Amino acid sequence: MSDAFDIYTVVFLVLAVFIVLRLRSVLGTRTGNEPPPYDPYSRSEAQPNTASANENVVKMPSRNGEIPGSEPESVQPWKGIAPEGSALASGLDAIHEHDASFTGQDFLKGARAAYEMIVTAFAQGDTRTLKGLLAKDVYDDFTHVIGERQKRGETVESRFVSLDEAVIQDAGLQGQTAHVTVRFTSKLVTATRDKDGEVVDGNPDTVTEVHDVWTFARETASNDPNWKLVATGDA
Repeated sequence: MSDAFDIYTVVFLVLAVFIVLRLRSVLGTRTGNEPPPYDPYSRSEAQPNTASANENVVKMPSRNGEIPGSEPESVQPWKGIAPEGSALASGLDAIHEHDASFTGQDFLKGARAAYEMIVTAFAQGDTRTLKGLLAKDVYDDFTHVIGERQKRGETVESRFVSLDEAVIQDAGLQGQTAHVTVRFTSKLVTATRDKDGEVVDGNPDTVTEVHDVWTFARETASNDPNWKLVATGDA
């Protein structure tokens, strides 16, 4: 009996060692240097200043469309965004058919963040941040204005008081390119000073209501989930 017990003991020990080694090979070991979980809604201003220009983006939901804590949009996917059966709802449907991750409310969260980041970066002359958020032609226009401003020795003071409204006005698909136009209503304090510090535009003590209509676009066939600003205008 003791010989049999010893044999079984050895067999079980060998099996235990084998299982542990297999688990280690599949799961690996933690070293304490692993990157933190990916947050698709992290704001670029929370990143270190040494971040690359590619990190200055506003990331929309992941392509699998899974957003923690979000309710599935089923019966009326654009409720509160577009009237059912409207041209706007049809345009949003067309985008969603090509990109299952696209949802109206989550897009607007990203668009609001992008709006504030772009307005702030433009006022500060932060071309590095702008490059990751703007289409090339819009970026060229913005940087031209910033360059002319710097030649004159002007500086811009801009402060957000509130972003009161962001409403999708138009949406659709042109080929593989999705376009969404948003009307923003915000309150800002803004003033431009010349090289001597004198105010030449705006008022540093006055809150101004601003109305903008911006269009964002992205290639639905691309693995890049980021939208970029492709057109700007006044409401």
